[in-house]
Amino acid sequence: MTHDEVFDKVRDVLVEALAVDEDEVSPTATLTADLGAESIDFLDIVFKLEQSFGFKIEQGELFPDNVAQDPELVENGHVTEKGMQMLKERLPHADFSALEDNPDISKVGEIFTVDALVNFVERKLSA
Repeated sequence: MTHDEVFDKVRDVLVEALAVDEDEVSPTATLTADLGAESIDFLDIVFKLEQSFGFKIEQGELFPDNVAQDPELVENGHVTEKGMQMLKERLPHADFSALEDNPDISKVGEIFTVDALVNFVERKLSA
């Protein structure tokens, strides 16, 4: 599949899962702030991606589990160096540049963009 074909299918998944318009789903749109995704929506997105692309997504593979509750990963509301390293290892499809500039835990959601989903799918398809 080409990058554009993957993007189109990811966009279709997000339009269906989040009830947003196609034109709202741009590569830089964040799932939470721009597209209004809530925690329950992430399960639906994972399910719909699995159905659309025909692969299995393991728990925590696309979206990390319980990072904020681990004191080694988050301290005083900020992602620690160890936390940043763990996130980068587990989420190689995401862009961490904004989070590196401001490691506030409230900014973690900003790494989950449409482009990050497209990158994830491309990695899964090529594996």
